[in-house]
Amino acid sequence: MLHIYVDGDSCPVKDEVYKVAKRYGLTVTVVAASWFRVPNESWIHLEVVKETGDLDAADDWIVERVQPGDIVVSEDIILASRCLEKEARALNPRGRVFTPESIGEALASRELMADLREAGAITGGPAPFAKTDRSRFLQRLDETINAVTRSGK
Repeated sequence: MLHIYVDGDSCPVKDEVYKVAKRYGLTVTVVAASWFRVPNESWIHLEVVKETGDLDAADDWIVERVQPGDIVVSEDIILASRCLEKEARALNPRGRVFTPESIGEALASRELMADLREAGAITGGPAPFAKTDRSRFLQRLDETINAVTRSGK
């Protein structure tokens, strides 16, 4: 059964994930480094992964459990890449869908931006999260769920 994993520490669209998952009758697991409140529903689970010096502990937890056709919501492009290797689907909170065809470019852009920040050429972060980002995410999540359902995985 399709499962949604949310890289939850700083995810701004958790409520949207819950809303869509409820409509489709899906299970959601929010994975985080620390405890926070999630709705008291049998189909929503919070997994607190204690980081013992390993900054990728939550990512590793998700990758160990994700199955083909599951959906992962994360800003982390490396996590998205690892999940795609396991035939899962990945999208970020702004509605960008990562695919096997697009992940290479996303990883290269990530590396380039890191180099530019390190060199001091870029000092700002991403644009503030907007209503249009939230709306695009909802649309892409719905499309992704339907694509998984149609494909059978």
